Amino acid sequence: MSRTPSWDVYGFSDRLTAAEQAALDELRHTLDEKVYPYLNDAWHEDRFPEEIIEPLESLRLMEPSALHEAGESVRDIFESMRTFELARCDTNVATFFNAQAGLFRTAVTQGGSAEQVAELDPKIVNYELQGVFALTEPENGSDVAKGLQTSATQNADGTWTINGAKRWIGGAFRADVLCTFARDTADNQVKAFLVPRDAQGVTLEKIGHKASLRIMQNADITYTDVQVDDAARLQNINSFRDVASCLRLMRSDVSWIATGAMAGAYEAAVRYTTKREQFGKPIAGFQLIQEKLATMLANVTASVAMAMQLTEQQGAGVYKDENSALAKMFTASKLRETVALAREVCGGNGITLDTDVARFHADAEAVYSYEGTHEINALIVGRSITGQSAFV
Repeated sequence: MSRTPSWDVYGFSDRLTAAEQAALDELRHTLDEKVYPYLNDAWHEDRFPEEIIEPLESLRLMEPSALHEAGESVRDIFESMRTFELARCDTNVATFFNAQAGLFRTAVTQGGSAEQVAELDPKIVNYELQGVFALTEPENGSDVAKGLQTSATQNADGTWTINGAKRWIGGAFRADVLCTFARDTADNQVKAFLVPRDAQGVTLEKIGHKASLRIMQNADITYTDVQVDDAARLQNINSFRDVASCLRLMRSDVSWIATGAMAGAYEAAVRYTTKREQFGKPIAGFQLIQEKLATMLANVTASVAMAMQLTEQQGAGVYKDENSALAKMFTASKLRETVALAREVCGGNGITLDTDVARFHADAEAVYSYEGTHEINALIVGRSITGQSAFV
């Protein structure tokens, strides 16, 4: 029997069907029993825990058996709450899952032809084909729309030669293909190619010395005269406008990651403060602690409400850059505040991994930056408000 989560004081979970609740209950159990025990050591050691892959993949989260047995399709709201639950456990886990189910799958389903989608999507759902979204570059992040330097040149026989570099590509070491965005030297437009990770001329190097998302393994990728067939090009990505359509959807996913991480930090803070005793009683009984807990809960509640409304709006076919940008900007900002308060109420123990708060606190910095920084998303919203673009 599903019970209302402690963070859900407004009953958002009531919008889910019984089958969706059952699938999420199974996910929570798996996260608690088969994923969580490995996280702190892996985070400390800057490695990905291979032990969590099979339990997560066996759930078939992209097409859960509970929904199939109930004759229900996978709704946007379920996908969103799935992301929320993954992030509530750990930001790295949610980011890892979304590299396949969000970033890569979106690129294929939005950018591929009908024939490509029909062939590839079932393999993506079953993990027969694993991929990543390789867009950002060493010298181009926020300005990648105009500054993208990786090049693709079509040869006389129809094949393509790709040269360039990508950075911050999470999950690349486990991928079969790298969904690589490159500028066509013939028309200067951005195209997308499914480049085999082991193709000749492709090299990957782990990005080390990270203070955030230490479990998620990010890569620097270099392409040196890499040859790919034209069949590997996603046929419906022919400009950066097409890439932006994918990014619009991905910002929605990141809003849910931010919101789930908030809930995880809040719950960790509640666990700690109700058990930690000082001055003869649990510190949760002091006014200043309760004010901070109340602020954290308010942040979670407001963020779930915004993200859920965005999800339902998009489910109805309304997609606006400014709406997804506003949600990402707001939720990531509130995540930063929430994890800081969580660390605060845990005192000195809040900087150790033992309370779980330290992981959420450090990983929030990555969420605040990826899929559009706070400033970039603010400019997208500002452009909508004023009708004036403030981008350089």
